[in-house]
Amino acid sequence: MMSLIRLLLVSFFALALSACGDLFSGATKAPEFQFQSLNGDTYHSDQLNGRVTLVKFWSTDCTTCVAQMPDNIEYYNQYHDQGFDLIAVAMKHDPLEYVRNFTESRQLPFTVVSDHDGAIAKAFGDVRMTPTAFLIDKKGRVVKRYLGNYDKAAFKQTLEKALAG
Repeated sequence: MMSLIRLLLVSFFALALSACGDLFSGATKAPEFQFQSLNGDTYHSDQLNGRVTLVKFWSTDCTTCVAQMPDNIEYYNQYHDQGFDLIAVAMKHDPLEYVRNFTESRQLPFTVVSDHDGAIAKAFGDVRMTPTAFLIDKKGRVVKRYLGNYDKAAFKQTLEKALAG
């Protein structure tokens, strides 16, 4: 009887471990997109390969977005040298002068983009709610989607795992 219980327990744990697998095994390929930063630099999503990138959709009139910006600055400053980038994509309804003013007054150290035609939002599944963010790993896979507020400790843990991968 005891060996049967042991066998069942070992089988259960083996099954549980195989089900967990790699944190990113269910990740999907990030969409291809092109953008121009506020400072005029043009990028293509292929240039992000080899780095972990948070693509964050936001707007200057979104209180949660504004409240999260200090954390975004902190993550960027803490992890940028380890291979982390952040692209803050301002929604198409956000006036360009508001986005520029916000970026300059807050001294945002990461790339800021105005999605003036909504093409980037469309590429990511027609994003309409802010804040919405996608964490993309070094291989160009979306490993996590965030909507609204999120657990900071869990985010950092996922980010650190992506950076280590």
